[in-house]
Amino acid sequence: MTTGPDARHRGETPEHFHDVWTVANIVTVLRLLLIPFFFSVLLSDRSDWLAFALFAAAASTDFIDGMIARRTGTVTAIGKVIDPLVDRLLIASGVLGLYLIGRLPLWLVLVLVARDVYLLWGAYRLERFGERMPVTYIGKVTTAVLLSGFSLLILGWPEFVVADRAIYLGTPVIWVGLFLSLVSAAHYTVLARAIVRERTASSA
Repeated sequence: MTTGPDARHRGETPEHFHDVWTVANIVTVLRLLLIPFFFSVLLSDRSDWLAFALFAAAASTDFIDGMIARRTGTVTAIGKVIDPLVDRLLIASGVLGLYLIGRLPLWLVLVLVARDVYLLWGAYRLERFGERMPVTYIGKVTTAVLLSGFSLLILGWPEFVVADRAIYLGTPVIWVGLFLSLVSAAHYTVLARAIVRERTASSA
């Protein structure tokens, strides 16, 4: 856990027990708890609207917890770890669930999962240098676009028909999200390499 002046310098609060359970971190945990409920409802085919409501509620907390942490000055080291991790789990549940109900092709699922695995591997490598993968604007936009696209696909509204196939409202949004996913992965790669070079040069 991060304590002392270094944590305060990065805007993080010291990691005591009462600091870990901040309002922002509790919101993040609530997002995590919503994921299995959403996944179960989506696969049970009980109600697209209920699945949409659960997913949208979980997705909205992604922006709420960060806003609360910044405005209350309760950014914590553990929050910086679990927030993006829960984001990845939420996206993974959306991708897998939509594939299983036939609204996403397998190749797109594999690309998005491979991208997340690659970023997790990169984050692990950076941790070995004592650094964290920085949160970037394009990364936030990518997450927002993908979550929006998944929400629309969950509703299952056809937008138009091409060659007797229904193109669901949300499919174009997913394509934009896929493009941004690849761009953000390349951007993170450049940032990570720059950080590694800087740390290597400073320790030489």
